[in-house]
Amino acid sequence: MQADFYLIEKERFREEPLLLVCELARKAHARGLPMLVLARDTAQAERLDDLLWSFEPDAFIPHQIAGEDVDEDEADVLIAPPESDPPLRALVLNLRDAPVEGGFERVLEVVPADESARGPLRERWKHYKARGFALKSYDM
Repeated sequence: MQADFYLIEKERFREEPLLLVCELARKAHARGLPMLVLARDTAQAERLDDLLWSFEPDAFIPHQIAGEDVDEDEADVLIAPPESDPPLRALVLNLRDAPVEGGFERVLEVVPADESARGPLRERWKHYKARGFALKSYDM
C-alpha cells in the first residue's frame, strides 16, 4: 500500500487547488487506472466535475459524480460526495478531512499551500505510516 502526498507549490494550483486534482486524474486516466475521488462536500464534487470538462481543451477524462443514474463502472474518475457510498477503487484521491480506511492500493492526498492548513495532513501522514504504507511526497 502506498500514500502519496502532493504539496501545492505552483501558482496555478494555489489559485485553484482542484486543478491539481484534475492533473492527477488525467495522469491516472492516461495509465488506465480507475480513480475514486472522495470530495469534501457536494459543492466541491460539482466544481471538480465542471473543471474536468474544461481544464485541458484537448483532454477528455470520462468522469461522473457517484449516485447519478449512470453505470459508475464506466467512469474512469468517480467523484464521491460524502452522502454517496461507492466501493473503494485501487486508486483513491482523498479530499476529505479523515484518512481513507478500507481496501485500496494507493491513496493520493493533496496538501494545501497554506502552511497553517497542513496540520491534518501531517496527522494523516503519521496514520498511514503507522499502517505500514510506503510514503512519498511531491512538490507540485
